[in-house]
Amino acid sequence: MLKISNAVAGRVAGMSRVAVFIIGFLLLMVQPLVVAASDDYADAVQALNAKNFSAKGAAAEALLEYGDPRSNAILKAMLNGDLYYRKSDDKVFIAASSADGYLITDPLTGEEIGEVGSREVKKISVNNSLRSQLRGALALLNLKHPDASVRLLSIKEMYGEMDEDSVLLMQKVAGQDEDAAVVEAAQTAIALYEMKSDDDAVRIAAIETLSGSLEQEVRNRLADILRKNDDGKYYETDREVTAAAEAAMKAINAKLQFNSVVETTFFGLSLGSVLLLAAIGLAITFGVMGVINMAHGELIMLGAYTTYLVQQMMPNFIDYSLIVAVPAAFIVSGLFGVAIERGIIRHLYGRPLETLLATFGVSLVLQQLVRTTISAQNVAVENPSWMSGSFEVNAALSLTYNRLYIILFAVAVFFLLMMILKKTALGLQVRAVSQNRPMAKAMGIRSDWVDAMTFGLGSGIAGVAGVALSQLTNVGPNMGQSYIIDSFMVVVFGGVGNLWGTLVGSLSLGVANKYLEPWSGAVLAKILVLVFIILFIQKRPRGLFPQKGRAAEN
Repeated sequence: MLKISNAVAGRVAGMSRVAVFIIGFLLLMVQPLVVAASDDYADAVQALNAKNFSAKGAAAEALLEYGDPRSNAILKAMLNGDLYYRKSDDKVFIAASSADGYLITDPLTGEEIGEVGSREVKKISVNNSLRSQLRGALALLNLKHPDASVRLLSIKEMYGEMDEDSVLLMQKVAGQDEDAAVVEAAQTAIALYEMKSDDDAVRIAAIETLSGSLEQEVRNRLADILRKNDDGKYYETDREVTAAAEAAMKAINAKLQFNSVVETTFFGLSLGSVLLLAAIGLAITFGVMGVINMAHGELIMLGAYTTYLVQQMMPNFIDYSLIVAVPAAFIVSGLFGVAIERGIIRHLYGRPLETLLATFGVSLVLQQLVRTTISAQNVAVENPSWMSGSFEVNAALSLTYNRLYIILFAVAVFFLLMMILKKTALGLQVRAVSQNRPMAKAMGIRSDWVDAMTFGLGSGIAGVAGVALSQLTNVGPNMGQSYIIDSFMVVVFGGVGNLWGTLVGSLSLGVANKYLEPWSGAVLAKILVLVFIILFIQKRPRGLFPQKGRAAEN
C-alpha cells in the first residue's frame, strides 16, 4: 500500500481522492522502472570484472550508453589501475593504497567502505586494446559534459592521440558544438591529424589551418617539419610543405611576441600598483608635512601582519578575511601613525634630517615589536579562493587573479583618496596646509590637527598596502625595507605631494622595471631606474607634476 508522508499529505489535502489515486498509481508504475534502471547500471559496473577483455569492453560501452556521471570516475579508475574486486564475493570497488592494504570505495554510492588487506582484493586487469577503448570512452563522456571548459580540456588531451575514429568524432563536435573555443579546438585536432597525411596537399592545408595557433602541440609539430640535418638542409623534402610551415611558425612567433609584451606590461602594472599603494600614503605625509618618514615601510608591515592575525582569528572564513583585514589594517596602521606624529614628529617640524633619524629609530622599534610579539620568522598569509588561479586568455597568456585584483584595488584606493581630498572638509584643509601653511593657520585652520590626521591617513593607506602585499610576497619583520626606497623614488619622480604624479610615476617605474629585467636582471634594472630618476631630477627637480602654491616656491 502506498504511504504518503505528512508533508506530502499536507500539500495534497486540497486534491480530490481521484487525483491522489492517479498520482499514487503513477508513482507505483514508475518506481520499478527506476529501480530496474539502477539495477542494470549496477550490473554493468559488476560486468567490468568479466573473465575476458572483450566482455570488459562491452561493459565499458554499456556504462557509456547510460551517460551517468558516475561512469567517468569508474572508467578512469579502471584505466589507471585503481579498480579492484573483492575475492570473497567478486564485488567491484575503487581502491587506493593505504598503510595496511587498500582503502576501498563503493563506485555506485561513493561511500568509503574501509580498509582491506592486499590479499582480500585483486586488480581488474586491462590490456592495450581495452586501455585504448577506455580512453575513447572517457573522451566521449567528457565531450558530452555540459561545461564547455571540460569539453575543451578533453579535446586538448586528445591532440597527441588522434586516429580515424577520433577525427570523425571531432568533425561531429565541430559541426554541433555551440562554444566557439570548443569548435576551434576540434578543428585544431583534425588539422594535427591531417599533418601526418601522405598527401602533401592535405598537409599544406592542415598547416595553413594551424597558422597562428598558440597550442604547444602545434608548435612541436611545425618544429618537427622544420628540423634540419648537419648540412643545414630540411629533413622534409617537399619545399611547399616547409614553406607553409615556415609561414605558419612566423605567424605563431608574431603572436607569441605580442602576448609576451602584454604579459610583461601586465606584470609591470601589477608592480606599479604595489608601488602606488606603498607610495601614495608617503606622498601625502611628505608633501603636506615635509617629513621624511623612514618608518613608512614598517607601517606597511603592520598592515600585512594585521591580515595574518585576522586570518588566525577566522580560519574557517579565509575567503572573507581580506574584507575584514582592509579596514582593520587601516585602523591599526593609522593609529600607530597618529601616535608617532603626536609623540615624536610634531617636535621636529622644520628639521627634516632629524625626522629621518627619528623615524628610522621608530622603524627599528616596530620591527623588534613584531619579532617579540608575533614571530621573528616569516608568517604564512593564505590567498582567498577567489584570488587563486589565473585567467587564461589563450594558450600562451594567462593573468593571475591575485595581481589582477590588486591592480583594481590600487586604482580604487587612489580614486577614493582623491574623493576624500577633493570633497571633504579634511581634504580641503590638507590642501590648504600643503599649499601655504602660514596662510592656512592665519585663516583659523588647526594645522597641528591637520598634521595628525594627515599622518594618520597616510599611515592607514600604508596599512592597506600591506594587505595587498601579503597576497604577493612573504610577510616578515623586514618586508617594509624592500619598499621604502622605491616609495621615495616614486614620490620624487612624480612630484612631491601630487597624487596624480604618484599614480603616473608608480605605473611608469613598474612597467619600465619589468621591461628591463629580462635582459639586465632584477638588481641591475633597479639601478638603471635609479640612475634615470637622478638624471631626470637634474632637469626637473620638482618631478613630473610639481606642487603648486607659495610653499612649493620655498
